[in-house]
Amino acid sequence: QMRVVESGGGLVQPGGSLTISCVASGFTFDLYDMAWYRRAPGKEREMVASITSTGKYISYDDSVKGRFTISRDNTENTVALQMNSLKPEDTAVYYCNRFQARDGWGPGTQVTVSS
Repeated sequence: QMRVVESGGGLVQPGGSLTISCVASGFTFDLYDMAWYRRAPGKEREMVASITSTGKYISYDDSVKGRFTISRDNTENTVALQMNSLKPEDTAVYYCNRFQARDGWGPGTQVTVSS
């Protein structure tokens, strides 16, 4: 059974940095493109970054481009999201999952950007 567990969220001041990560199990991780998504209060879940199965191709939403960096370790079945220059509008619950996933969501990790 597919499972993802996110961790590393917290409270950070505007302009600060945070790295969140997830560990996946129950599927052949290195065959799947992966992505980070977020759901802000009152908004739909949106994809913010994606990475292909080998890590060769990466894509970012315009709202995080130049500030966030996605990476993966296929030996550890993990995906990380390094977030720099955080803004209050980055406040959300962050989820990792397969690219364009419709199910298999984990609990997410809360990121709050506030002074």
